[in-house]
Amino acid sequence: MAAPILSTPSHSRDGGPILEVRNLRVEFPTRRGVLTALDDVSFDIAPGEVLGVVGESGAGKSMTGAAIIGLLEPPGRIAGGQILLNGRRIDNLPYEQMRRIRGKEIGAIFQDPLTTLNPLYTVGRQLTETMQTHLDISDREARQRAIGWLEMVGIPAAAQRVDSYPHEFSGGMRQRVVIALALCAEPKLIVADEPTTALDVSIQAQIIALLKRLAREKGTAMMLVTHDMGVIAETADRVAVMYAGCIAEIGPVREVVKAPKHPYSEGLMASIPPLDRKVDHLAGIEGAMPRLSAIPKGCAFNTRCPHVFDRCRHERPELLETGTTLATCWLYDPASEKQVPELLKDD
Repeated sequence: MAAPILSTPSHSRDGGPILEVRNLRVEFPTRRGVLTALDDVSFDIAPGEVLGVVGESGAGKSMTGAAIIGLLEPPGRIAGGQILLNGRRIDNLPYEQMRRIRGKEIGAIFQDPLTTLNPLYTVGRQLTETMQTHLDISDREARQRAIGWLEMVGIPAAAQRVDSYPHEFSGGMRQRVVIALALCAEPKLIVADEPTTALDVSIQAQIIALLKRLAREKGTAMMLVTHDMGVIAETADRVAVMYAGCIAEIGPVREVVKAPKHPYSEGLMASIPPLDRKVDHLAGIEGAMPRLSAIPKGCAFNTRCPHVFDRCRHERPELLETGTTLATCWLYDPASEKQVPELLKDD
């Protein structure tokens, strides 16, 4: 299936996208057969743009990020498609070449800073070693830059704290250090996987504002993986809604939040408490995400979809234009009009 053009005027930048993901397929061989974790995933991210990736647990969000940065857990493998960074294909590079790209061209921010920071080294040493691995700078310059990065991410008294160890920082401050570590070699792409989940609300807001500001100021492309639509609405320019290893809908964040087109996106948005009125209960999506070994034929969402019709149960939909977004839903294919119940046409 050919990937549709996902670039729109709302996110175009001079020079083209930094990241291009085309028809990405990730598989896990098992004794009972091959499981498909990602199937035909396509999107791109422009300089200075934040793409939010959202969905339930098991939707494939973190798997997509891991594939991009070359850290798929064995026996996971990229079985199809391409990943391009600044026009250069990176999904087929040897491990050592990919390791050199991580840090210098791609930065990663993970949910738990303790998995990123080495407890035996000061944060200053970790920052300077990262910079000197990828940049030709002296020890003195590396230290000054380390202090500068700590200041930029909001660490107070950075000149003194640069010689502190990770355990001497609070959780929110450690996460700021991780962000500095991801950015210090000035990569063009950041993959942030649930970067604020473990933080309290006030620190969360500060981290979100920081990531957004750095993306704009540095022209960094950012893929923000989260299950929190509030974070997406506040931070992202566009959003990709994932379900069962596929993109269900992708488009400008305002359009997807205010007027979602895919039935799954509609269900997600309906489950968010409104701020302007009181509600007795929130709508939910019946059922659960299918296991990789039990993804239904046709549209993966058909067993939970309130608008399902016969074609959904037999044919896999592709990304179709819905006006302002793209959605993998047969409701937006003119060829489906005769199959869609009259009730749905009036919705």
